[in-house]
Amino acid sequence: MLVRSLVRVPILLLLAFSIGGIASFEALFAPTKQIWMKWTANDAFSEARIDHSAWDEILKRYLSDDEPGLNRFDYHRVAEEDKAHLDRYILGLQSVPISRYNQSEQLAYWINLYNAVTVKVILDHYPVESIQDIDISPGLFGRGPWGKKLLTIEGEDITLNDIEHRILRPIWDDPRIHYAVNCASVGCPNLQLEAFTGKKSEEMLETAASEFINSGRAAWFSDGELVVSSIYAWFQGDFGGDDAGILSHLRSYADKDLQKRLKGISEIGDHNYDWSLNGTGANSDS
Repeated sequence: MLVRSLVRVPILLLLAFSIGGIASFEALFAPTKQIWMKWTANDAFSEARIDHSAWDEILKRYLSDDEPGLNRFDYHRVAEEDKAHLDRYILGLQSVPISRYNQSEQLAYWINLYNAVTVKVILDHYPVESIQDIDISPGLFGRGPWGKKLLTIEGEDITLNDIEHRILRPIWDDPRIHYAVNCASVGCPNLQLEAFTGKKSEEMLETAASEFINSGRAAWFSDGELVVSSIYAWFQGDFGGDDAGILSHLRSYADKDLQKRLKGISEIGDHNYDWSLNGTGANSDS
């Protein structure tokens, strides 16, 4: 997930500081939902399924949940044959006529494609300490890989930003999308231990939301103040539009311990995000 710094006119900056709330300033610079109408096409009666077994195998081989609440990917250990396997999987997805599938299959397709391409980008540039260090996006303020056209699908050149902010977020209009797409960072919601499928997407979205919110990386306390992941500041509008909306969302997934800690809390003090790579111990030496 990328928040790219963009130049804004001074009046917008003044407005940001005058609104108040944790997300007012950051939200001005976060990618907004801008629907790409082409990808709304679908066949509700289609029973065709997309095979994600190749991605599932890679996840099961290199992704682990050894650290409580955090899944880590062993980029350091990925074999050349598995890198080629991943490349073939991504290439195969680009040839899928995705507009002919039902929405459940499309959701799993876009989530898996985003995550698989993110892992590929890390592997192609490994070793790196953070995905932000992979400066391949165009433009003066481009940072990271999110703005580079990495895919061609149905004749359209597509970026990771396109998948997240022009397809997944606006078409499905579901805040749980933020828990499904992974930016290869410790601060990001987990890369799930298995590939999404059309049949299991709803269940997996619920699991992903619950995992992150109760992981200690979504909400925690510092000097008595509630601090939340910057995801809730960058994309405040997806979580109700204000502190009350974010708190309501957190409470809807919080376990008993977090529920108790959130009791009586009416505002958020700050937000933070850890961009360090979500690799295993071997990666931290890079």
